[in-house]
Order: sequence, then structure tokens, then C-alpha cells
Amino acid sequence: MKKYNIKNYVRYKEDLKRSMPVNKPYSFYTRDELIIRFMPLVENISRKFATSQEASGVMSILDIIQEGSLNLTKAVDKIDWEKISHSDDDEQTLKSFLSKRIRGGIRRAIDKNRGTMRIPEHKLNEIRKDGGKDKKMVEMFFNSIFLSVDAKPANEDMVYQIPDKSDPYNEQLLNAYLISLLNKYLNEDEAYVLLKSYGLSGKKLPAKQIAVDLGIQGSSDYVRVSELKKQAVQKLIDTVDHSQVLDYL
Repeated sequence: MKKYNIKNYVRYKEDLKRSMPVNKPYSFYTRDELIIRFMPLVENISRKFATSQEASGVMSILDIIQEGSLNLTKAVDKIDWEKISHSDDDEQTLKSFLSKRIRGGIRRAIDKNRGTMRIPEHKLNEIRKDGGKDKKMVEMFFNSIFLSVDAKPANEDMVYQIPDKSDPYNEQLLNAYLISLLNKYLNEDEAYVLLKSYGLSGKKLPAKQIAVDLGIQGSSDYVRVSELKKQAVQKLIDTVDHSQVLDYL
């Protein structure tokens, strides 16, 4: 794939449709046919990751598609056809199973490639050139750092046709600065959830472990940790000295 764009993707889907068997149950598909049939899932999921802030500066759209394709192949080998046969909708059940595997693999790859916190230089330049109010620029800064892959992009058709090759901002300096802000403006729980969610002070921890550490119990522990992260980021945006942050940039 030399260039990624919507027109190429549409043609690609049309080619796939023409190559697929007609009126053939999925259980009779060959392994290769299944992979080809559900390859558009990889592209759809990869586009959403690429247009999210989490992947920005970490993996390009082509890297994400490659990782998603690898995990689709692994997932096809793990399909439980007995469960599929007892489902009300074979195609929807397959899509749900494969999508979870693809997303999980891409998330792990992003986490692995991210290492410590980083922010691509092009994003900092975008923030610096913003002509809006100080608070808006600070909001852009924090939203570029404290990321959520589940955040729905404003325009799902937006794609990065050119891989981001910009160097990350000075990671050690950025981490030290962020930690100082967390300690100054957030309470203990708010600071902890950001420190451990994004690996600012060592290894990143999963949401369930953070919930245990903070004494958050119940089936909705992941949701409560997510809410605490959003609360902490918003508190930073509302309470930090905006001029100080802009001076740092």
C-alpha cells in the first residue's frame, strides 16, 4: 500500500466483494477467505486509532494496519465455530470476536511502542500557532498528552496519508514538568491515576490494578478509573497557570 486514502479504500472494498464466495456459509470458508473477507474490519478499526490522539507520534496508519492484520490472522485461527453456530447472527458474532482481538493487538502495540510519554513536534507546533485564548491552547496541550483511544474523532473520514516521522518532544523534561503540575494542582488519587495510567513515573499500570490501588471496587471499576482520569485532566486545564504552561511550550 503505497498511499492510504479514502478512494483507494473504496476500490479495495469493491475488489474484496467481487472476490468473495456467494451464498457460502462462513463455516465453509477457507482460512484465507476469512482473512480477506474481514480485512475491511482492520482498516476501519485502524483509521479510528490513527485519528485518535493515543497513536499520534507513536505509530503511523500503515503501521497500525499492519499490526491489525497480524492480529486478524491470529484471531481467525482461534474462532470457536461451535459458538458461532449457536449464535443468532453468524456474521455479527464473528465481527464482534475479531474486532476485539484486532483492537486488543493494536492497543498492545501502541503501548509497547510508546514507552514513556511523548508528544509529536507537529502537535506542539500546532498548539504554538493556535490563535485562540490561552486556556484553549492549554487544553490542546493536555489533550495531546493525556490520551483516550476510545475518544471518537470529530471526523472519522480524516486519515493520515503521510506517516508521522517527527521526533518526540524531550521526554524526560516533559515528564518532569507534568509530574510537577500533577503534584501541585491535583489531589493524591487524581495524580496517581494519571501517573500510573500513562507511565509518567515508571511502568504503566492497567485500569484494574489502578482501581485496586485506589480502593475502587465493583464491576464498574474501569469506568470509575476512566472518569477519574477525565476529572483530573479537566482540573489541570481549569486550574493551572495558563501563562506558565505557554511559557514552557
